[in-house]
Amino acid sequence: MTSAQFSPGSLVRARGREWIVLNGSDADVLRVRPVSGSEEDQTLLHLGLEPEPVTEATFPPPTLKQTASHGAATLLRDALLLSLRRGAGPFRAAGQIAVEPRAYQLVPLLMALKLDVVRLLVADDVGVGKTIEAALIARELLDRGDITRFAVLCPPHLVDQWTTELEARFHLRAVPVTAHGAARLERDLPVGDSIFHAHPFTVVSLDYIKSEATRRSAPCLNGRSAIQELPGG
Repeated sequence: MTSAQFSPGSLVRARGREWIVLNGSDADVLRVRPVSGSEEDQTLLHLGLEPEPVTEATFPPPTLKQTASHGAATLLRDALLLSLRRGAGPFRAAGQIAVEPRAYQLVPLLMALKLDVVRLLVADDVGVGKTIEAALIARELLDRGDITRFAVLCPPHLVDQWTTELEARFHLRAVPVTAHGAARLERDLPVGDSIFHAHPFTVVSLDYIKSEATRRSAPCLNGRSAIQELPGG
Protein backbone atom coordinates (compact mmCIF):
# COMPACT_ATOMS: atom_id res chain seq x y z
CA MET A 1 0.00 0.00 0.00
CA THR A 2 1.42 3.38 -0.99
CA SER A 3 1.06 6.51 1.10
CA ALA A 4 -1.70 7.83 -1.18
CA GLN A 5 -3.81 4.81 -0.23
CA PHE A 6 -3.81 5.49 3.51
CA SER A 7 -7.40 6.73 3.54
CA PRO A 8 -9.30 7.73 6.71
CA GLY A 9 -10.17 4.61 8.65
CA SER A 10 -7.10 2.67 7.51
CA LEU A 11 -4.93 0.95 10.12
CA VAL A 12 -1.21 1.67 9.86
CA ARG A 13 1.86 0.71 11.87
CA ALA A 14 4.41 3.33 12.89
CA ARG A 15 6.63 4.03 15.90
CA GLY A 16 6.10 0.49 17.16
CA ARG A 17 2.29 0.61 17.44
CA GLU A 18 -0.91 0.58 15.40
CA TRP A 19 -2.77 3.77 14.47
CA ILE A 20 -6.09 4.76 12.86
CA VAL A 21 -5.84 7.25 9.99
CA LEU A 22 -8.16 10.23 10.53
CA ASN A 23 -9.70 12.89 8.31
CA GLY A 24 -7.28 15.69 7.45
CA SER A 25 -4.56 13.35 6.16
CA ASP A 26 -2.89 13.73 2.77
CA ALA A 27 -0.21 11.95 0.74
CA ASP A 28 2.62 13.42 2.86
CA VAL A 29 1.21 13.83 6.38
CA LEU A 30 -1.15 11.48 8.18
CA ARG A 31 -3.32 12.59 11.08
CA VAL A 32 -3.64 9.53 13.31
CA ARG A 33 -4.58 8.31 16.76
CA PRO A 34 -3.68 5.02 18.48
CA VAL A 35 -6.08 2.11 18.07
CA SER A 36 -6.47 1.85 21.84
CA GLY A 37 -5.96 5.54 22.58
CA SER A 38 -8.25 8.55 22.79
CA GLU A 39 -8.90 11.84 21.00
CA GLU A 40 -6.21 13.53 23.10
CA ASP A 41 -3.59 11.12 21.70
CA GLN A 42 -3.87 12.37 18.11
CA THR A 43 -0.62 13.14 16.34
CA LEU A 44 0.80 13.76 12.86
CA LEU A 45 3.06 11.38 10.97
CA HIS A 46 5.18 13.02 8.25
CA LEU A 47 5.86 10.11 5.96
CA GLY A 48 9.12 11.59 4.66
CA LEU A 49 10.55 12.22 8.14
CA GLU A 50 9.62 9.02 9.96
CA PRO A 51 12.76 6.96 10.78
CA GLU A 52 10.89 3.76 9.93
CA PRO A 53 8.50 3.49 6.96
CA VAL A 54 4.81 3.75 7.78
CA THR A 55 3.18 0.53 6.62
CA GLU A 56 -0.24 -1.05 6.56
CA ALA A 57 -0.97 -2.70 9.91
CA THR A 58 -1.02 -6.48 9.74
CA PHE A 59 -1.85 -8.99 12.41
CA PRO A 60 -0.51 -12.56 12.48
CA PRO A 61 -3.08 -15.35 12.09
CA PRO A 62 -3.80 -17.44 15.19
CA THR A 63 -1.88 -20.68 15.78
CA LEU A 64 -3.05 -24.06 17.02
CA LYS A 65 -1.31 -23.41 20.34
CA GLN A 66 -3.76 -20.58 20.97
CA THR A 67 -6.80 -22.85 20.69
CA ALA A 68 -9.22 -22.34 23.59
CA SER A 69 -12.86 -22.82 24.47
CA HIS A 70 -15.75 -20.98 22.90
CA GLY A 71 -16.22 -19.04 26.14
CA ALA A 72 -12.61 -17.80 26.06
CA ALA A 73 -12.97 -16.75 22.42
CA THR A 74 -16.16 -14.84 23.19
CA LEU A 75 -14.49 -13.11 26.13
CA LEU A 76 -11.54 -12.07 23.93
CA ARG A 77 -13.89 -10.77 21.25
CA ASP A 78 -15.86 -8.70 23.76
CA ALA A 79 -12.66 -7.29 25.27
CA LEU A 80 -11.42 -6.22 21.85
CA LEU A 81 -14.72 -4.63 20.95
CA LEU A 82 -14.82 -2.64 24.18
CA SER A 83 -11.21 -1.55 23.71
CA LEU A 84 -11.87 -0.34 20.18
CA ARG A 85 -15.04 1.44 21.26
CA ARG A 86 -13.11 3.30 23.93
CA GLY A 87 -10.24 4.27 21.67
CA ALA A 88 -11.76 4.72 18.23
CA GLY A 89 -15.42 5.45 18.85
CA PRO A 90 -16.87 8.91 19.46
CA PHE A 91 -18.33 8.00 22.88
CA ARG A 92 -16.31 6.57 25.74
CA ALA A 93 -19.43 5.35 27.51
CA ALA A 94 -20.30 2.93 24.68
CA GLY A 95 -18.76 -0.01 26.52
CA GLN A 96 -20.38 0.88 29.85
CA ILE A 97 -24.06 0.76 28.97
CA ALA A 98 -26.55 -2.08 28.62
CA VAL A 99 -28.84 -0.35 26.15
CA GLU A 100 -28.66 0.35 22.43
CA PRO A 101 -29.68 4.00 22.04
CA ARG A 102 -31.82 5.02 19.10
CA ALA A 103 -30.30 7.57 16.76
CA TYR A 104 -32.46 10.44 18.04
CA GLN A 105 -31.47 9.66 21.64
CA LEU A 106 -27.86 10.53 20.78
CA VAL A 107 -28.80 14.06 19.69
CA PRO A 108 -28.95 15.54 23.24
CA LEU A 109 -25.61 13.86 24.00
CA LEU A 110 -23.98 15.42 20.93
CA MET A 111 -25.43 18.81 21.87
CA ALA A 112 -24.20 18.48 25.46
CA LEU A 113 -20.65 17.61 24.42
CA LYS A 114 -20.45 20.85 22.43
CA LEU A 115 -21.19 22.96 25.52
CA ASP A 116 -18.44 24.19 27.84
CA VAL A 117 -20.94 24.13 30.71
CA VAL A 118 -23.76 21.66 30.06
CA ARG A 119 -27.15 23.31 30.54
CA LEU A 120 -29.67 21.45 28.44
CA LEU A 121 -33.45 21.11 28.42
CA VAL A 122 -34.60 17.79 26.93
CA ALA A 123 -38.28 18.26 26.08
CA ASP A 124 -39.16 15.17 24.08
CA ASP A 125 -42.65 13.67 24.21
CA VAL A 126 -43.69 11.22 26.92
CA GLY A 127 -42.34 7.69 26.49
CA VAL A 128 -39.59 8.35 23.95
CA GLY A 129 -36.68 7.86 26.35
CA LYS A 130 -35.75 11.09 28.12
CA THR A 131 -34.37 9.03 31.01
CA ILE A 132 -31.98 7.27 28.63
CA GLU A 133 -31.02 10.56 26.96
CA ALA A 134 -30.19 12.23 30.27
CA ALA A 135 -28.36 9.20 31.67
CA LEU A 136 -26.29 8.90 28.48
CA ILE A 137 -25.01 12.42 29.07
CA ALA A 138 -24.16 11.69 32.71
CA ARG A 139 -22.43 8.40 31.87
CA GLU A 140 -20.37 10.00 29.09
CA LEU A 141 -19.27 12.94 31.23
CA LEU A 142 -18.27 10.55 34.01
CA ASP A 143 -16.22 8.37 31.66
CA ARG A 144 -14.50 11.43 30.21
CA GLY A 145 -13.61 12.64 33.70
CA ASP A 146 -15.55 15.90 33.29
CA ILE A 147 -17.67 15.16 36.36
CA THR A 148 -17.21 12.88 39.37
CA ARG A 149 -20.71 12.91 40.90
CA PHE A 150 -24.29 13.78 40.00
CA ALA A 151 -27.77 14.14 41.47
CA VAL A 152 -31.06 13.38 39.72
CA LEU A 153 -33.99 15.52 40.91
CA CYS A 154 -37.37 14.01 40.09
CA PRO A 155 -40.95 13.64 41.41
CA PRO A 156 -41.27 11.14 44.29
CA HIS A 157 -43.04 8.46 42.22
CA LEU A 158 -40.12 8.34 39.75
CA VAL A 159 -37.29 7.84 42.26
CA ASP A 160 -37.39 4.04 42.09
CA GLN A 161 -37.61 4.09 38.30
CA TRP A 162 -34.56 6.32 37.97
CA THR A 163 -32.56 4.26 40.48
CA THR A 164 -33.39 1.01 38.66
CA GLU A 165 -32.69 2.40 35.19
CA LEU A 166 -29.33 3.85 36.19
CA GLU A 167 -28.11 0.57 37.64
CA ALA A 168 -29.59 -1.84 35.07
CA ARG A 169 -28.77 0.12 31.92
CA PHE A 170 -25.81 2.34 32.85
CA HIS A 171 -24.05 0.45 35.68
CA LEU A 172 -24.44 3.41 38.02
CA ARG A 173 -25.56 2.53 41.54
CA ALA A 174 -27.36 5.63 42.78
CA VAL A 175 -28.75 6.12 46.28
CA PRO A 176 -32.44 7.14 46.49
CA VAL A 177 -32.95 10.19 48.70
CA THR A 178 -36.58 10.74 49.70
CA ALA A 179 -38.38 12.57 52.47
CA HIS A 180 -39.01 9.26 54.24
CA GLY A 181 -35.60 7.65 53.65
CA ALA A 182 -33.24 10.59 54.19
CA ALA A 183 -33.27 10.27 57.99
CA ARG A 184 -32.12 6.63 57.76
CA LEU A 185 -29.26 7.60 55.42
CA GLU A 186 -28.19 10.45 57.70
CA ARG A 187 -28.08 8.17 60.79
CA ASP A 188 -25.28 6.13 59.19
CA LEU A 189 -23.11 9.18 58.43
CA PRO A 190 -20.24 10.63 60.50
CA VAL A 191 -21.06 13.81 62.41
CA GLY A 192 -20.97 16.83 60.13
CA ASP A 193 -21.12 14.79 56.93
CA SER A 194 -23.96 15.02 54.39
CA ILE A 195 -25.75 12.53 52.18
CA PHE A 196 -24.51 14.25 49.08
CA HIS A 197 -20.91 14.20 50.22
CA ALA A 198 -21.02 10.53 51.22
CA HIS A 199 -22.78 9.28 48.07
CA PRO A 200 -21.48 10.45 44.68
CA PHE A 201 -24.61 9.35 42.77
CA THR A 202 -28.05 10.20 44.16
CA VAL A 203 -31.66 10.24 42.95
CA VAL A 204 -33.42 12.93 44.96
CA SER A 205 -37.15 13.35 45.38
CA LEU A 206 -38.43 16.89 44.78
CA ASP A 207 -40.51 16.85 47.97
CA TYR A 208 -37.35 16.24 49.98
CA ILE A 209 -35.14 18.78 48.24
CA LYS A 210 -37.83 21.50 48.53
CA SER A 211 -38.32 21.09 52.27
CA GLU A 212 -37.25 24.03 54.41
CA ALA A 213 -34.65 22.01 56.34
CA THR A 214 -33.04 20.74 53.17
CA ARG A 215 -33.02 24.15 51.51
CA ARG A 216 -30.93 25.46 54.41
CA SER A 217 -28.29 22.83 53.55
CA ALA A 218 -28.43 23.51 49.79
CA PRO A 219 -24.68 24.32 49.56
CA CYS A 220 -24.01 20.59 49.92
CA LEU A 221 -25.11 20.23 46.27
CA ASN A 222 -22.48 22.67 45.01
CA GLY A 223 -20.03 21.10 42.58
CA ARG A 224 -22.46 18.32 41.66
CA SER A 225 -23.94 17.91 38.19
CA ALA A 226 -27.72 17.75 38.37
CA ILE A 227 -30.37 16.14 36.20
CA GLN A 228 -33.88 17.40 36.89
CA GLU A 229 -37.03 15.75 35.60
CA LEU A 230 -39.91 18.16 35.71
CA PRO A 231 -43.34 16.99 36.89
CA GLY A 232 -45.62 15.98 34.05
CA GLY A 233 -42.80 15.23 31.60
